[in-house]
Amino acid sequence: MITTIVHVASPVTLIGGADLDDSDLNICLKVAPSVVAADGGADHALRKGLQPLAVIGDMDSASPAARQAFADVLHPIDEQDTTDFEKCLTRIQASLIMAAGFLGGRLDHTLSVLGVLARLRACHVVLIVRDDVCVLLPEGNSVWHLRPGDRAALLPLGPARVTSDGLRWDLAARRMAPDGVVSSSNAVARPVVRLDVTGPVLLTLPRAAWAVVTDAVRAR
Repeated sequence: MITTIVHVASPVTLIGGADLDDSDLNICLKVAPSVVAADGGADHALRKGLQPLAVIGDMDSASPAARQAFADVLHPIDEQDTTDFEKCLTRIQASLIMAAGFLGGRLDHTLSVLGVLARLRACHVVLIVRDDVCVLLPEGNSVWHLRPGDRAALLPLGPARVTSDGLRWDLAARRMAPDGVVSSSNAVARPVVRLDVTGPVLLTLPRAAWAVVTDAVRAR
């Protein structure tokens, strides 16, 4: 049985141990000042002078200095079948999780993060990286107020079906899959984009759209 470690009504910033641009972290903190670190993310928290609510993971990446600084909020989880990202998501209860320090590093780490999003259907997690903001689309209908001309990618993380209205190349109940049809080079054609999704589909937009994405997640 998995025990909740952090249960808060407010949004949470989750910091990973991958390369982290300060501007990515600042975006997350603007939305969610409360911090949780995933293992090696504790070193980023220490460097920024942040006090996390919890440090969660198998503790194979956090430095001795970080483990000492946050000794009272360490939550070691000796579980090799899950990543630190999954350990955190399954132990944090929050309406919105802003996550930075998880993408843009090693390819295997990036793919495992996306796999966790799909498996957990974690539509409340917004991933921030240098050039992108990414979120798993909710099943069914959703409406997005976007800037015409911006790139917009729809990336299936498993078998999916997508209908869109408002993109340059709209989809009509199109079957999609990681090893089949993807929409990686699409763009916003109209200010209001409507999506009807079945299955796990990642929406990727320019990082400048982070406020639109977080507002949409909060409005659900």
